[in-house]
Amino acid sequence: MTGASRGIGLAVADALRATGMHVVRLARSLRTKKGERMTDIACDVTKPADVKAAADQVVGDLGVPDIVVNNAGIFLIKPLAETTDDDFTSTLATNLTAPFLIARALVPGMVSRGSGHFVTVGSISDYIGFPGSTAYAASKFGVRGMHEVIRAETARSGVRTTLLSPGPVDTDIWDAVDPDSKPGFTKRKDMLRAEDIAQAVVYAVTQPEHVAVTEIRLLPTNYSPRG
Repeated sequence: MTGASRGIGLAVADALRATGMHVVRLARSLRTKKGERMTDIACDVTKPADVKAAADQVVGDLGVPDIVVNNAGIFLIKPLAETTDDDFTSTLATNLTAPFLIARALVPGMVSRGSGHFVTVGSISDYIGFPGSTAYAASKFGVRGMHEVIRAETARSGVRTTLLSPGPVDTDIWDAVDPDSKPGFTKRKDMLRAEDIAQAVVYAVTQPEHVAVTEIRLLPTNYSPRG
């Protein structure tokens, strides 16, 4: 579970652990430690060496994981003209390169074993382009494309794949944006909650083996087209 120290990642990790699973949480801000049905690993998922070390530790200690949830991400709202080179490259590094590194490190082992579930947490921005989201949309459309290729490559291998594409979720990524003060944005009280996304992940990965939940799209009931 990447990006598991807060927000959606933390909620998903807690929900999976509540089902009785042993959960491995990866995040830069975590301290490496082990607990009851929980392993935390300090890992910068944008760095290939960190990802390899974390994957080696997981497989060495626990075996090839049954479920991988690719969740780590950053959020950026800037018009094209104001998006810097660093904005673009850092967004792609976290939102696209990191999921690729995790997938490359762990999916082949799942295929070799003949079972597993690979979950990608995308966004509404993986299928709709909103003004002011050049870098973010590029990264999320890229994640969708990568996920679809992984689905094609793992077909008939016993590995299931799910792409989860939520609308706006009330986490701290919105603090700097302050959507409540901006016209056209979904107000925070109307957004999805991190726990909603967590329950969708639990639903997908706990279906019988003959059922593949390939994609889930979640939107707030009172959804504004801008936010």
